[in-house]
Amino acid sequence: MAKDMRIFQHPILEFKRGRKVKIIFEGKEIEAYEGETIAMALWAAGIKVFSYSKVFHRPRGLFCGIGKCSACLMIVNGIPNVRTCITPVEDGMVIQRQKGEGKLPLKEFGEYRVRFAKEIVDVDIAIIGSGPAGLSAALEAAKLGASVAIIDQNPKLGGQLIKQTHKFFGSAETFAGVRGFEIAKILLSELKDYDNVMFYPQTIALGRFREGYLALVKTETMFKRRLIIMKPKAIIVATGAIERPLMFENNDLPGVMTAGAAQTIMNVYGIKPAERVLIVGAGNVGLILAYQFLQANVDVAGLLVRGDRVGGYLVHAAKIRRMGVPIYTRHTIVAAHGKDHVEAATIIRVDERKKPIPGTEITIKDIDGIVIATGMTPDVELLKQMGAKLKYVRELGGFVPLRTRYNETTLKRVFIAGDVGGVEEASTAIMEGRIAGISAAFSIGYYSDKAEKERRFAEEWLEEFRRSPYYAKIREGRKKVIIPT
Repeated sequence: MAKDMRIFQHPILEFKRGRKVKIIFEGKEIEAYEGETIAMALWAAGIKVFSYSKVFHRPRGLFCGIGKCSACLMIVNGIPNVRTCITPVEDGMVIQRQKGEGKLPLKEFGEYRVRFAKEIVDVDIAIIGSGPAGLSAALEAAKLGASVAIIDQNPKLGGQLIKQTHKFFGSAETFAGVRGFEIAKILLSELKDYDNVMFYPQTIALGRFREGYLALVKTETMFKRRLIIMKPKAIIVATGAIERPLMFENNDLPGVMTAGAAQTIMNVYGIKPAERVLIVGAGNVGLILAYQFLQANVDVAGLLVRGDRVGGYLVHAAKIRRMGVPIYTRHTIVAAHGKDHVEAATIIRVDERKKPIPGTEITIKDIDGIVIATGMTPDVELLKQMGAKLKYVRELGGFVPLRTRYNETTLKRVFIAGDVGGVEEASTAIMEGRIAGISAAFSIGYYSDKAEKERRFAEEWLEEFRRSPYYAKIREGRKKVIIPT
């Protein structure tokens, strides 16, 4: 029997698991806990292959961990294409690996009929995304008296915050000295004190109709879902960013995953992503992740960076170096190796133009995880569907929406906040969320002089913060997308 990969002792985190349940994976009984998703429960049991690709039947495993890709699609209770990374376990679930597209068993579908209840909800402001930007926006709008709906497709609210165990930099206004997961608790606790705030976890925003309505699907159980037609007066899109994949041989092998997936498995669900990992990317995300791995008793074989030095703060790099983790500057990954999961990797030295130097290959053996931490791109799919004007801005990470200084897009009363407008960090997302929340509330008639001063303070804080040399590219990028009011 495979070793249980769950973490039961951690120097910072305490994992409160629900009651034990049983799920059936291809005839085998697996022990899981209520509150875990299907993918997490399987990963904890040592099951790494979730599906097989359509054309070449290559094995697929957990990759993004937040419902943004297709790697974890499985057949659950006879229903194909279930995103197992965001679908909670239920006692007695029957799960199978999916091969290719997956077909619905029409003859038996009567047994598996999903019940949809329809609901119409009126609300002042709908906020899609519950990370630092979304929660901060909700809090400011709620303070002004607006009714607010917070919508997120994941079972746990808090976005990237709930994955972070490190203490934040910045200032008191952005929770300096407080760990990310604790910031999420603080914001959610404050929001729950307001009667005018509604929470919609496990809810997918399908799109916006021309009349301004939002179509949502909320999953309550595997066979019980609600179709929600939401009628907001204003919308704030705070969908964050998607991690970029990296091209190398066998980059689809189970065990290759994004940094966010590794943090979700480890810091949210208390499960080891691997026993020994290689991290590709030595920006702040890669450096912080290395330390988080060590906290969870996961060995780090090294970090790769294509440049001459790390891209993140030197304080993070110094910390992991002191703990014996090697940083390979001027190196990149060439290939992952293994039959149905990662077992080794080949890395190579690069020249000053970041081109591989033949003959400098090194094989790193005895690893079972490769984590990609090489950047993110804004998640603008919903804004694209809505019809907001987008522009490709390299300095901001990809396509981003045009917006005013108050974060209103080219669509009236549709605002943005956080990384969806350009990849930065949690501190700036918090302040952008405050601006968007106040601005959205102002746009529908909720105004106060105090809130106007708070919005001005947030603008000034961001302007001062972005004066840092680290933010030169962000400053240039923002000049290309801000439209006059």
